[in-house]
Amino acid sequence: MDKKSKLLTIGQFAALHGINKKTLMWYDEIGLFKPAAINPVNGYRCYDYHQSPILETILLLRELDVSVAEIQAFMKDRSAGNLKRLLDEKIAALDLEIMHRQAVRKTLCNHRQNMETLMTMDLSEISIVEKEECCLVTVDIDKDTTFEKEVELITAETAKYQLGRLHDASYGSMIPVTSLQKGDFDGYTKLFIEIPFLKQKNGLYIQPRGSYLRAFHKGGWDGIPLRYKQILDFAQKQGLALSGFSYEKGINETVIDRVEDYLVQIEIPILGFPPPGIPL
Repeated sequence: MDKKSKLLTIGQFAALHGINKKTLMWYDEIGLFKPAAINPVNGYRCYDYHQSPILETILLLRELDVSVAEIQAFMKDRSAGNLKRLLDEKIAALDLEIMHRQAVRKTLCNHRQNMETLMTMDLSEISIVEKEECCLVTVDIDKDTTFEKEVELITAETAKYQLGRLHDASYGSMIPVTSLQKGDFDGYTKLFIEIPFLKQKNGLYIQPRGSYLRAFHKGGWDGIPLRYKQILDFAQKQGLALSGFSYEKGINETVIDRVEDYLVQIEIPILGFPPPGIPL
């Protein structure tokens, strides 16, 4: 006799699929998945091995957070087209969840890197680092843009890119190098949002790859002009040509209570490669 034609007890069938007997009993009670037969002697539910693919489909859909009502509707009209539609919807949702988890992981890694930097950094040092190309969402500002307006602009952009929480991205400000060279240390023209795993690059600002001067400033904003003068003096002495924008972002907001302890990371692109003898 074909073993696959033999009826299985509810316990055997549940064990075969790695679920609890109560799950099968509940599915039966709500009419979602019925046993193949009821034992006439003891009234126990019995299942056919050939019901396994149907149950596995139900379990898969439940794992994908398909509602019981949706599954019941599908079970009443099972077809390749209906199943494909359900799976298309859930695959798209799963892709979004995976992207979000990857973004959270990258954010955590960035925070960890910032903490490592805090533990080993020399605040007086100006170094040269290599950076990869990065896509940024930017909003335009000027000296007349109020803080309230800046918050409004950032909020609109985070909504546009479906950021669930502020911690899903990194935020900062940009000031043209030409403004710095003129002594205009308040000439910020953009705010930026760095969002991990953006789906598209069209319309986004591209922060170029290459060599950057990196420095840090500790304390309130009123001290940043002095730090920029030190950076510009360093670049001039080393024969480095700076270009584009200076990118500023805070790196220790999560571990301080006083503005005096606030640390700003400053990165400015260098034209060409660093001259020989300058350590990277």
